This record gives sequence, C-alpha cells and structure tokens, in this order.
Amino acid sequence: MDLIKNIEGKIKLSLAVSLGAFITAIIICIISFGYARKMINEEKRQIYVLNNNIPLVATKENILDNRQAEYKAHIAAFHDFFFSYPPDNEYIESQLKKAMYLVDASGAQQYNTLKEKGFFNIIVSTSSTITLSMDSISLDMNSMHWVYYGKEKIDRPSMTVVRSLVTEGNIKDIPRSFNNPHGALITNWKTIDNKDLSSNAKKIF
Repeated sequence: MDLIKNIEGKIKLSLAVSLGAFITAIIICIISFGYARKMINEEKRQIYVLNNNIPLVATKENILDNRQAEYKAHIAAFHDFFFSYPPDNEYIESQLKKAMYLVDASGAQQYNTLKEKGFFNIIVSTSSTITLSMDSISLDMNSMHWVYYGKEKIDRPSMTVVRSLVTEGNIKDIPRSFNNPHGALITNWKTIDNKDLSSNAKKIF
C-alpha cells in the first residue's frame, strides 16, 4: 500500500514538474517574442549613413531623434521659397516651383490666388524686392500642427514696408526625394495674419 502511495506521489510530482516546465517555456517564448518584436520595430526606425564617405564604416542613427528639427527646417524652407524673391520672373517661378514640392494643394491654391491678382507681375513691374525673416515656429508633435511667425520686408523704389506674417498648417511624413529631402509635406496651409507693421517713404532726389 505504501509502495502504491509512493508511486502515485512520484507521478503527481512528475506531472507538476512537467506542467511547471511547460508553463515556464510558454512564458519565456512570449517574452522572447515581445523583445524580438520591439527590436524589429526599433530597427525599422533606423537608417544607415556613411561616416566620412567611407563605405565600410557605417553608424546607425535613429531617424526620429531629430525629426522635430527636420520638420521646422522644412517649414522654414517652404516659407523662404514662397515669400522671398527679387523682381525677376524666372527666379520667382523657380522659387515657387521648389515650394510646391513641399506643400499639398493648399499651397497651389494660394499661389493661383496671388497669380490671378497679378501679385507677382506687380513685384516685377515696380522693381520690388521681398525678403522674409523668420521669428519662430511653434510645432505640436502630437497633433502635427504648426504656426509660423515671421516678417516680410517689401523694398519698393518709393518706400519700404514691413508686414507681419503668421501662417499655420499641419505636416506629415512622405518618402524622401531629391526635391523633398526632409521627407515631409505641409498640409492645410493658410495665412492667418499679414498686416502692415511699418511703412517708411524713401527720399527721392
């Protein structure tokens, strides 16, 4: 009788050990799978760049580490292309063409509106020069909404006008290209303030 009890006890112990080992193996597999998935996702967010143009030496950089700075540089570049130009039709067209690569249809809409009003022709015919200086860019990385603050200086033969420039919009990721090296696209762009701050007449001798 004692022998039977000992055998039953050993069977129960073996069963408990086997069951415990099985559960432990499942837990280890789940943890390993989760860790592997995390590593794969981190690897997808990384790009490889050459170090000092040496093809055999590469360093890994996380593309998300400096993404906010890239977005702001993209927004600043777009505004420079769209709002800074001399009285030169070819140069203006070239600048606006570059700007259109960085923005969605909302940019083309504003461009067409200005063109219909003869804005660019007026710049050329009056020999005016427009330069833009940026004050700051506010960017919410959660909503991807931004606000640009700057000033336009319009230098005409008879006077110099300074205007405030405040625009807003959203930004999203797209594949990088030669014409869009930051891999970003401005969307829902609009001007919310563009009023005169000062106007100084020039002395004409």
